[in-house]
Amino acid sequence: MTKTTAAQANIGLITAIVAVATIGGLLFGYDSGAVNGTQEGLKTAYTLDDAGLGFTVGSLLIGCTAGAFLAGRLADLMGRRNVMMLAAVLFLIGALIQGFAPSQPIFVMARIMGGMAVGAASVLSPAYISEVAPANIRGRMTTVQQIMIITGLTAAFVVNYYLAQSAGSSTSGFWLGLEAWRWMYLMQSIPAAVFLVALIFIPESPRYLVSKKREDEAMKVLTSLFGADTAARKLVEIRESFSADHRPRLADLIDPVKGGVRGIVWAGLLLAVFQQLVGINVIFYYGATLWQLAGFTENDALLINIGSGVVSILACFVTVLLVDKIGRKPLLMAGSLGMTATLFAMVYAFSQGSLDADGQLVLSPQLGMLAVIAANLYVIFFNVSWGPVMWVMLGEMFPNQIRGSALAVAGFAQWGSNYLIAQTFPIMASGLGLTVTYSFYAVCAAISFFLVRAFIKETAGRELEEMEG
Repeated sequence: MTKTTAAQANIGLITAIVAVATIGGLLFGYDSGAVNGTQEGLKTAYTLDDAGLGFTVGSLLIGCTAGAFLAGRLADLMGRRNVMMLAAVLFLIGALIQGFAPSQPIFVMARIMGGMAVGAASVLSPAYISEVAPANIRGRMTTVQQIMIITGLTAAFVVNYYLAQSAGSSTSGFWLGLEAWRWMYLMQSIPAAVFLVALIFIPESPRYLVSKKREDEAMKVLTSLFGADTAARKLVEIRESFSADHRPRLADLIDPVKGGVRGIVWAGLLLAVFQQLVGINVIFYYGATLWQLAGFTENDALLINIGSGVVSILACFVTVLLVDKIGRKPLLMAGSLGMTATLFAMVYAFSQGSLDADGQLVLSPQLGMLAVIAANLYVIFFNVSWGPVMWVMLGEMFPNQIRGSALAVAGFAQWGSNYLIAQTFPIMASGLGLTVTYSFYAVCAAISFFLVRAFIKETAGRELEEMEG
């Protein structure tokens, strides 16, 4: 097996391609962050109770679940780039309708539409990057996806803060007579338009082209990426990695010898589900609500969100430095331990708080500071490990023959779990309290350590054609 190294590659072109592909991650992050500051506006405009708010916020994830599942299969039929362009169009339309939606049903339909785009981009961007990047820098390049996700989150936090401050609050009127919270959604149309235009200028995945017998086109792309000599060798290796008797299909996920779902698919599902069960998106989706439950003002909560976003970006740069040097598995295990410790620290802070006359949790200054510090350390551990590394591994761990189908299933599981966490948090927080809610996330983080140690195999430094199912 020929090892393709960064020294042989056109790093400038690959970097440009990665920059475009990861705008999909920025859209994912921006939408997750935008909804964080719109909770009061949604409840006021659509008269929502806790369950209604959970569904309205979580409806994006219904779309994400469907989009991630369909994207994997569509990518095998239409190509990675074409499906990402379709996702950009859906996101653009969904953002505009969300901003102007006169009723909750219309808002939810638009949110599901945007969710389909986010789900598609979330699985295809890292897969596409893995298919064009050299093996020895593939982890670093794919980690840029998580940096863009967090950059999108942080940008949304900053925009939300500016809009709420300028209008007076998130529910106050602003430009064109629309409330500030509506502009928090409308602003998403800008990166969506940029993504759509930028995708026109990047090539299709050479592995997709080979799967479609378009080898002349694949050769051109590989030559532009790695040079003629390396491209010729890579073309042969890619061709040999595909089964000659049929095109990729969902049935390939079944082990032809042992029967049942392939072990590598179960490993992907493990990563996809537990990335969500540790509760990270409660911080992303409900950060403002969480900190207000813990006794902070809306203004302070929005500022805490911005701080968490900046910390997250810095943490991802640590992953860029380490992911190709020490490997994926050690980072996952270290992250599991760190998240377990910091989540239990948050549990302690919440358990020591008191309730005011309205039944709301109130933390002393010392406990409030402990909760904020623990939450930011938790975010750091997540973004050094499970945040980027799960996407890195999902993009590279599956053999070429099953990559699209396996991504469809893993993406479905990831976004389905994400939806369950988002849907249940308001109900759990109000019915069981933050102590019990965060204890659940902490226990899941502890379990994830042992699952990774037992079932996850290292993929660092291996060519995609070497991956086994």
